[in-house]
Amino acid sequence: MSHHIESEFKGVIGRTYEESTPWWQEPVRAKEGAPNVMYIVLDDVGFAQLGCYGSDIETPNMDRLAANGLLYNNFHTTALCSPTRSCLLTGRNHHSNHMAGITEIATGFPGYDARIPKANGFLSEMLVPHGYAAYAVGKWHLTPDEETNMAATRERWPLGRGFERFYGFLGGETHQYDPDLVYDNHLVEPPRSAEEGYHLTEDLADKAIEFIEDLKAIAPDKPFFMYFCTGACHAPHHAPREWIERYRGRFDKGWDRWRQETYTRQLQKGIIPQGTELSPRPPWVEEWESLPDGEKRLYARMMEVYAAFLSHTDHHIGRLIDFLDRIGELDNTLVVLVSDNGASAEGGRVGSVNENRFFNAVPESLEDNLAMIDELGGPNTWNHYPWGWTWAGNTPLKRWKRETHQGGMTDPMIVHWPKGVKARGEMRSQYCHAVDVVPTLLEVLKIEPLAEIRGVAQSPIEGLSFAHTFDNPTAPSRKEVQYYEMLGCRAIWYRGWKAVTYHQLEGSSYDGSPQSDWDFDRDRWELYNVDEDFSECHDLAEQHPDRLRQMIERWWSEAGRYNVLPLDDRGVRRLAIRKPQVTRDRDSYLYYPGASPVPEAVAVNVRNRSHTIAAEVEIPEEGAEGVLLAHGSIFGGYTLYVKNRRLVYVHNYVGVEEYRIVSETEVPAGAGTLRFEFTKTGEHQGTGALFINGTKVGEGRIPRSVPIRFSLAGEGLCCGYDSGIPATRDYRSPFRFTGTIKRAVVNVSGKPHSDFEREAAMAMSVQ
Repeated sequence: MSHHIESEFKGVIGRTYEESTPWWQEPVRAKEGAPNVMYIVLDDVGFAQLGCYGSDIETPNMDRLAANGLLYNNFHTTALCSPTRSCLLTGRNHHSNHMAGITEIATGFPGYDARIPKANGFLSEMLVPHGYAAYAVGKWHLTPDEETNMAATRERWPLGRGFERFYGFLGGETHQYDPDLVYDNHLVEPPRSAEEGYHLTEDLADKAIEFIEDLKAIAPDKPFFMYFCTGACHAPHHAPREWIERYRGRFDKGWDRWRQETYTRQLQKGIIPQGTELSPRPPWVEEWESLPDGEKRLYARMMEVYAAFLSHTDHHIGRLIDFLDRIGELDNTLVVLVSDNGASAEGGRVGSVNENRFFNAVPESLEDNLAMIDELGGPNTWNHYPWGWTWAGNTPLKRWKRETHQGGMTDPMIVHWPKGVKARGEMRSQYCHAVDVVPTLLEVLKIEPLAEIRGVAQSPIEGLSFAHTFDNPTAPSRKEVQYYEMLGCRAIWYRGWKAVTYHQLEGSSYDGSPQSDWDFDRDRWELYNVDEDFSECHDLAEQHPDRLRQMIERWWSEAGRYNVLPLDDRGVRRLAIRKPQVTRDRDSYLYYPGASPVPEAVAVNVRNRSHTIAAEVEIPEEGAEGVLLAHGSIFGGYTLYVKNRRLVYVHNYVGVEEYRIVSETEVPAGAGTLRFEFTKTGEHQGTGALFINGTKVGEGRIPRSVPIRFSLAGEGLCCGYDSGIPATRDYRSPFRFTGTIKRAVVNVSGKPHSDFEREAAMAMSVQ
């Protein structure tokens, strides 16, 4: 079926309207009784972290969906965010979607450039021609990093890929109390502040409800596709204080005991096959009882915050579900709830209070983090739990997000559709993958894949429907084979067997593996009969060398078919690759007041280079105050502003220290130029000087400057105000300039500085 907006006129055209017969093209309407479709996509939630999967974290609303629907225990993802989401929306493998990794680490090869082909239509593009409305709410992370700005093309934003309304954030993570929001095709400010009780998850649920209300008020019979993706539970782990307090003391037992208790519940409830073993604790995860008391206290609190974040998210998912129930739409809404990958280990061994310190190679100390323990989960932290809790969150599986052992890619999936699925509260164990969801939906909706979309011939859908499992718990999976590749880690599943190899990403060695030994030819493949060994405890590579060799050969065959080659483990260096930019390189950047924040990927790069910031201003007789130019937040950045009639520059060194230079004289009324000059004197250090109308009025040392990244998410460069979280604790955002700024000019000298190792670590966090 093709989808053409224009149709041949079928009336009669005479000389005048009396001699003519009009004709109208009938609007497209969905089949009577067509179900709504809703994806609920969680972020970094492990196999064992929902209540219905054996956790003691309270998720009553998601548990209710499972109790009235189907819980799948053999569902798999790509092990990373953007790649999995691309599979869920297209039914094609992630390399076929050109989404081998997250958008920030794209490279110039077909499987890796983060540009999902138009030939791989999105589910939104498939359903709208059949009379559906299509809305995306929440996290997107499917647009190339260099295109997430107001000067970029919108063809790879949600509205460019078939969605009719969008409200959420384009990147991989955002501050939950002060997010980087996009409404349709433009940036917007959050409707309230953290002090007024704002939290992103509540806002997203409100918008999802609003979009559906708007639709049903006009077209009550029109079905919708709602792609609802909270930022939870990706870092930062942010939850309201009262939710965190509900969990006080609940995780003092530690990750070893929590994991054992969860495993026991999983066996008792049949969530994992009988006979499944609890995989052993890896040597790089410390035994809880060996930790000092201070670490135990901190790590338990970090887990309390994570649990609160998940329960708080469940509450707002419940609001959305209750709304659908109230308006009579829930029974005929096909809900697919998944996590995009296994639990995340990006907090490292000790967890994090300000991830920007890690990504700028500034270690966090236990003392620093303990001092912030009462702030965890609040707006002044960008926090993540330590990897001991990650390991527990994937119980009983091995490893975690980014890796192709079970802990990275075996994830929760719940299907809820009371009108279409007879079973209630049943387990399904058929092998399925994120690519299989689209063909499943098309089958039950009785919709054939479109031959072309907007004039572009469509590629074959690569997934296979599992709709036949809805009412048949013993039906065999239609899949025979599924390959995996993520950052050099590889695996292949074939008829119940799995071959897998862990490949160390360049620049990371958390498990103690010798860095020099890691090339692809030296990777050691393991072999598991996962039909009988769900948690990969018994490597059968030595017992079945012929089978293993055949599996590896099959992996290479699949790799050639789906754009997996060339293999690339340059996590450290991939940001060094020059990507197409919307403008040519320049040494002078011009900014005007009031423009939307400029994302870091396209803002002037002043890091570790001499530079000048100059603002042409008009100061009224009564004086003025406010921000001239700012970039970043309290987690790292810089700002030039006027306060108490003085010109002030602050360099915020990753939240550790603020280096402040204040003018000795007041800023006079009238037209003038306010300038800051940074002179580099060493690596990531220098001197700063302030000038008013050409006269030096202040100077000081900046002994340590932010080396890699000012903003963790979308805290962009602003002229005339400071958006979101302020770059200094000396004022409250937006602190708009009350005089007139004609323009601000930033001049840089020398080549932009890049520390590719740390930049890669930064990019890998935003998944």
